[in-house]
Amino acid sequence: MTTPRLPGWLLYPSSVLTLLGAALGHRSHVDAPRPPPPLPTSEGAVLSQASPIDPAVVVKVRPRRGDAAGTAFSVADSGVWLTARHVVEHCARAAIMVNETEGVEAKVRLAPRGEAAVLITADGAPPLPLATGPLRRGELGYEAGYPRGRPGEVASRLLGRGMLYLRGRGHRDVPVLIWAEVGRTEGLRGALRGMSGAPALDGRGRVVGVAVAESPRRGRLYTTTPEAMISALTAARAHRMPGVGMPITPDNYGLAADDLRRSLRIAPVVCVAR
Repeated sequence: MTTPRLPGWLLYPSSVLTLLGAALGHRSHVDAPRPPPPLPTSEGAVLSQASPIDPAVVVKVRPRRGDAAGTAFSVADSGVWLTARHVVEHCARAAIMVNETEGVEAKVRLAPRGEAAVLITADGAPPLPLATGPLRRGELGYEAGYPRGRPGEVASRLLGRGMLYLRGRGHRDVPVLIWAEVGRTEGLRGALRGMSGAPALDGRGRVVGVAVAESPRRGRLYTTTPEAMISALTAARAHRMPGVGMPITPDNYGLAADDLRRSLRIAPVVCVAR
């Protein structure tokens, strides 16, 4: 008994469809959708009144052109935040921004070592949980913050641990997590200035590191290690709180990041003159 053979011209289309299905099933590039447009001024005023931060501690802040800016995130609703050291290292005064013109003054506490810094404010926002379990090479991470002063996020894949040589005052090597960028907010182009200090979140919405550097040509992102975050909080004698994470996937990380920014769990931080 012989098996019927299909004509050769039928095999090529079926092979192409099979390969296409496999490629779509294993996406290596996961861009987030374009962020929503800014709210009208009147709507923004209404939303700012619902801020988790007490309006009594909010003051007018007018950052000048050229002032340092980055991202910070809450780790305790009493007013404890983490950011990147270089964002606030030379600040005369720092502020967590509630909206474009108002912020909460923050005390800067730098750890003796490491690239994470702690900010203390008079009031805070709901905390993000910090990851404590083992990291796995190849897992996805999501950095959400304010690149170029605008809401944006990046998806990346963990390559492993390494050492990063930082120039500037006190040249030093610091341990970091190395990530390969695999997607970003639609329309976000170029270097990610302002993303420094943003949390790198795992699929359960837990923070595994603080964004500290990037290599745009290589498509690499660098964050602190989980141990560096704990070390910075310990040195500052600041206590984190157990926050609640949310599931984050390649399909929802843009919306998840928007939710975190609206609740001020992730907020801009500026370094301004006195």
